[in-house]
Amino acid sequence: MAAPASAPADSRSRQAVRDVVFVDGVRTPFGKAGSKGQYAQTRADDMVVKVIRELLRRHPELPAERIDEVAIAATTQIGDQGLTIGRSAALLAGLPKSVPGFAIDRMCAGAMTAVTTVSSGIAFGAYDVAIAGGVEHMGNHPMGEGVDPNPRFVSDQIVDPSALIMGSTAENLHDRFPTLTKQRTDAYAALSQQRYDEALRAGKITPDLVAVSTRSEQGWGLATTDEPPRPGTTVEALSGLKTPFRPHGRVTPGNAAGLNDGATGCLLADADTAAELGLPVGMRLVGYAFAGVEPEVMGVGPVPATEKALQRAGLTIDDIGLFEINEAFAVQVLAFLEHFGIADDDPRVNPWGGAIACGHPLASSGVRLMTQLSRHFAERPEVRYGITTMCIGFGMGGTVIWENPNYNAGGAR
Repeated sequence: MAAPASAPADSRSRQAVRDVVFVDGVRTPFGKAGSKGQYAQTRADDMVVKVIRELLRRHPELPAERIDEVAIAATTQIGDQGLTIGRSAALLAGLPKSVPGFAIDRMCAGAMTAVTTVSSGIAFGAYDVAIAGGVEHMGNHPMGEGVDPNPRFVSDQIVDPSALIMGSTAENLHDRFPTLTKQRTDAYAALSQQRYDEALRAGKITPDLVAVSTRSEQGWGLATTDEPPRPGTTVEALSGLKTPFRPHGRVTPGNAAGLNDGATGCLLADADTAAELGLPVGMRLVGYAFAGVEPEVMGVGPVPATEKALQRAGLTIDDIGLFEINEAFAVQVLAFLEHFGIADDDPRVNPWGGAIACGHPLASSGVRLMTQLSRHFAERPEVRYGITTMCIGFGMGGTVIWENPNYNAGGAR
């Protein structure tokens, strides 16, 4: 009988989990999906290329060959969002051919999952530096294009039929939580528009954007600003909008994110590697969690995901000083706030507005939340912890907890 193999002697096999830091994030301006949107004749992969190149332009201290992975998410992985877009975009962006890449899908939380996946690799020691992000060209690829749901989902009552229609799941949330009235969702939506407009005027939004060359019937153009925002939106104006998902319903185009095109990307690194290369540190990863819920009320997903993430990190909701919550639907944000006893207009929540104003190109949005949270941290040294959280189609939620590297213990949270 052979003697048992001895444990590996290499110290790397026994190394402790490493700290992961968010270096920087950028995004394209978000556009309106459709033939009249600013990206109507722009390819999705070219938007990702622009983001990757901008990250490298902003950080010349990072040699391109030091990038160990490129993870790019897309919900609809066909056409210009197919061909293992992480790898194809890396090649198109001019990264060394030695840099690998892959595609990932968790519907709206695609970019969030790209971040948590490569962060786990960094913590484990498989990577030192990685790019993570997402893209969605909903004009080229409407939600559900090419999808063939198994008929047993409905015939065997595995999910409620409404689970396949995101707007219907939001109406279901209204049914389940009667206190989440249409009046509250309209008020929240108007506040999101107001906060975004104020942040834009104060110069908070534009620094995150990379301009994108566009083409249309009129010729070449340049996308420099988000298309979806509607400054001056009032509760009165929202109250009269149609409810497309249910007659006399409560979900409208005004209190939900629209159909959008856009891409995001960020740099992540091991803390020691960031110090070695002189990379800035925007945030430190504390922990993350994903959770499943009934698919027909997918909007409540951030609640159990946040509870799980907090429990694993040894924190409570009272430790969180800033919240970036994806605004797929206003009712979904309010369900989260009400569960945790947070006011609808709490200034810690989406201080610069959210997806109801700027747009939600599905798989790209997670990194937009993270990029904005890192900007908040730079301005708010009194805040130690913040979260990015979002609901996910087909009944899930995802939450990532971050720590502010600028934290001053003399401050509040």
